Amino acid sequence: MERPFPTVAVVGLGTMGAGIAVAAARSGRRVIGIELDDAAAVRARTRIEESTARAVARERITARERAALLDRIGYGHRLAAAAAADLVIEEVPERLELKREVFAELDRLCPPQTVLATGTTALSVTGIASATGRPERVLGLHFFNPVHSMELVEVVRTVLTEPQVAADAAAFARALGKSPVAAGDRPGFVVSGLLFGYLNQAAAMYESTYATGADIDAAMRLGCGLPMGPLALLDLIGVDTARTVLEALYERSGDRLHAPAPILGRLVAAGLLGRKTGRGFHRYAAPGSSQPLAPEPERTAPGGAGRAAGRPVRTVGVCGSGTMATGIAEVFAKAGYAVTLVAREQQKADRAKAALARSLDRSVAKGRLTGPDRDAALARVTPGGRLDALAGADLVVEAVAERLAVKRELFAALDGVCRPGAVLATTTSSLPVIECATATTRPGDVVGMHFFNPAPAMRLVEVVSTVLTSDEARATVLELCTAVRKHPVECGDRAGFIVNALLFPYLNDAVRTVAGHYATVEDVDTAMRLGCGYPMGPFELLDVVGLDVSLTIEQVLHREFREPGLAPAPLLEHLVAAGCLGRKTGRGFRDHARR
Repeated sequence: MERPFPTVAVVGLGTMGAGIAVAAARSGRRVIGIELDDAAAVRARTRIEESTARAVARERITARERAALLDRIGYGHRLAAAAAADLVIEEVPERLELKREVFAELDRLCPPQTVLATGTTALSVTGIASATGRPERVLGLHFFNPVHSMELVEVVRTVLTEPQVAADAAAFARALGKSPVAAGDRPGFVVSGLLFGYLNQAAAMYESTYATGADIDAAMRLGCGLPMGPLALLDLIGVDTARTVLEALYERSGDRLHAPAPILGRLVAAGLLGRKTGRGFHRYAAPGSSQPLAPEPERTAPGGAGRAAGRPVRTVGVCGSGTMATGIAEVFAKAGYAVTLVAREQQKADRAKAALARSLDRSVAKGRLTGPDRDAALARVTPGGRLDALAGADLVVEAVAERLAVKRELFAALDGVCRPGAVLATTTSSLPVIECATATTRPGDVVGMHFFNPAPAMRLVEVVSTVLTSDEARATVLELCTAVRKHPVECGDRAGFIVNALLFPYLNDAVRTVAGHYATVEDVDTAMRLGCGYPMGPFELLDVVGLDVSLTIEQVLHREFREPGLAPAPLLEHLVAAGCLGRKTGRGFRDHARR
């Protein structure tokens, strides 16, 4: 077809169906709207007229365009009207038997050449298609809400869908101004399959009181650049809706990561469904409001009640000479702290200070720092090649190689050098903080202080307390983070802390999606950027982080939690074994050398 599907029927004119009808009519197509009865059809017409009036008021369309598209939409309640359409899009409630009944009837009423599409979010397209005698002309067309602003459409093919049908459906989506991605009939397709597992794990993390809801959301926003934290997103989606989607995903996948966290059921039973009821994981100003209230429900991380006062910090020591060490030293120096930057040799420490100077110079060139402030910050940094230079430090942060033996050796040495009462912090991203603490005779003074790279730019710091960390040591680090304009989030000492424990299972699931030939690398990245507003797709991020680093973190998570769904994807293991580690080697999931 030169112009695929000139006449489109939409069965079910709720929020999604009405949005699709308007988009199709705006593209110049005739639209047949079908509702359950006359009253529902009248309500649908009113809904569409009001939404298009708002679009005119907001100057998204003109009054003339509105009048033209409204003329192209017809309304009725007889399914037989769909027989006049080239494409029928079903948007009825998310119940498999209901959808199968609708498709069986459409199959009976419509000519053999008519294409039938389901808008399901998580149900099996194959299971719906099997209710018809034309499974080769059935596929999924998953639009995203709100249709007028969301660019993504997942074109979901089954093993029986004819390639030309999928190609025509993609062309139809492009004609509506959308960006289609091809997906196989996997539980949740691309976006829901990857997103809801991540949301579910965040809910389980909250339920375990490992971290507060505010800290979980802040960690993912600030640590990953996501537009919204996972618990706030669950509140927006609706806790009841999310639980229904997860139930459908779990029924199809059998993956325990999709088994709804028990707290979702309890919130639903209590009528706490998120924004629409004014309370879910967070409290809101009113039902339907997007304005959260502070503080959140009375939940604190372990040991959170009765905060102790922190110890005074005037001088800071930083151990290491790499990017993270110099970045952390820069953070403290710019905030006015005297910093001793210690490396294994004086020459390495001098080179680290020179790298810090270059970073400050770039900030001056970009107008983020004045020349005098640059000079003052640099003057506060003293490089050294011996640990005894840290004898007078109030807090020491190690940022050496991510190997437990190396860190334990360093902490044992710091224990003998640093004054009593000095707080010792590790920047580890995946090793147990308690293992560093027990290398000393002062485990109560040891705490995790996980900065994110690049440290001067990234606001998040995960503050990790072990079972032995004192309230004073934790409070010292929390106060210090605030003093250097970082956002601290608190959590306990377990693999992945907050960010990595939620991020890397999502990345691993994306690799399994591609390895199973359900979607391409490009389509998965496009789907997550457009469907969720993520700054990078999962494969872009994996190549930046490094496939070897990612594999190590996933192995740590799998060893700690023993969850089969956390086992590293074999494709990731194979790429690492082949030396394809991402941008740093020129090839990972993409060939960067050719770009």
